[in-house]
Amino acid sequence: MDLQQMRYVVAVAETRNFTRAAERCSVGQSALSHRIAGLERELGVRLFARSSRRVELTSAGTAFLVGARECLAAAERAAADAASAAGVVRGRLAVGVIVTTAAVDVPELLQRYRAQHPDVRVLLRAGGSDELAAAIRGGELDIAFLGLPDDERPSGVETVVLDRDHHVLVVPAGHRLAGRRRVALQDIASETFVDFTRGSPARAQSDKAFAAAGLVRDVAYEAGVAELITRLIARDLGVALLPSAFIRPLAADDPALVLVPVTDGPRRVEYLAWSRFNPTPATRAMLDVLGVHAHRDAT
Repeated sequence: MDLQQMRYVVAVAETRNFTRAAERCSVGQSALSHRIAGLERELGVRLFARSSRRVELTSAGTAFLVGARECLAAAERAAADAASAAGVVRGRLAVGVIVTTAAVDVPELLQRYRAQHPDVRVLLRAGGSDELAAAIRGGELDIAFLGLPDDERPSGVETVVLDRDHHVLVVPAGHRLAGRRRVALQDIASETFVDFTRGSPARAQSDKAFAAAGLVRDVAYEAGVAELITRLIARDLGVALLPSAFIRPLAADDPALVLVPVTDGPRRVEYLAWSRFNPTPATRAMLDVLGVHAHRDAT
């Protein structure tokens, strides 16, 4: 048994197709199939159930996959640690980001990081703050940019506060409130709202603010991305509460959107989060680029 066989098993398990797995591994399909068949003979079990149309893990394959992924991760970490000891940062850096990140220009940061550490393979994943924090705890992500209500903090991860922000009301140009200097939640509770999907941390920030004020609102449109929210508002289909640092640059270039301060609106904190357990050299290198010390702001 060797690491290459494990890589082949993981590739087939993830693609559920020997041809696509071979393409991913840059190897011929017959060679990949031969190595997996040899591994199955060595183990004395079948890892995959095969037919002309389907490939699925057997129960033995499912059990083997867990250990194979752990072995591959350990091998990758060992190689990265050895390179780091020699002054070279290698390996993988998996970064998570919420779609309304505003405290850091993530594309610019990744460009700067790549220029300094070209041997690191950087992966980027967008999602909700709770999902991304869980992925860090589970070892799927190394570092993430999160946004949470100001009365919450990520748990089980190291964090540093990047920014504190407040939400503003976003309305279409020509809306009855577009000319107001400021509004309160009570002034806008009767409006039709566009917001993020129910249950997401981004949605919870506004839900909590209205609940704390004893108000009920109508969220008619739910969206998973901020771009869709602003497009719906521009079409005069509703209004929204969005983080000011995120929406101000977008509204400045879109005359169809008007921002109005909210006196008692939601407030959020943007965090940088990473694993509290033995950060990889690639993670430490990113913290250095950001000017963050790994021991700072443990939660």
